[in-house]
Amino acid sequence: KKVISKTFGPLKGEKLSTAPRGFAKDGPGIEYIKHKQFYLERKFTNIEVLSPQFLKELNQTFKNLRPYFDYMSEVLTTDLNGVSII
Repeated sequence: KKVISKTFGPLKGEKLSTAPRGFAKDGPGIEYIKHKQFYLERKFTNIEVLSPQFLKELNQTFKNLRPYFDYMSEVLTTDLNGVSII
């Protein structure tokens, strides 16, 4: 998680203004539960893009994203018991 936060910053996406029905307003993880979208973003400067090292940096950025991608893929394709829904 630290690598993802360091690379991309905080999780982004549209959120509900209050806790969804059935969830405590101060419950654990409520800030994530309020999310309607989940995405990460990394911006590069023109200097970074034009650098000879850019492809190496871009490759590392995608490698740092992989754990998030794997986690979201699992969450979105399994039921609450971890059984595949596809």
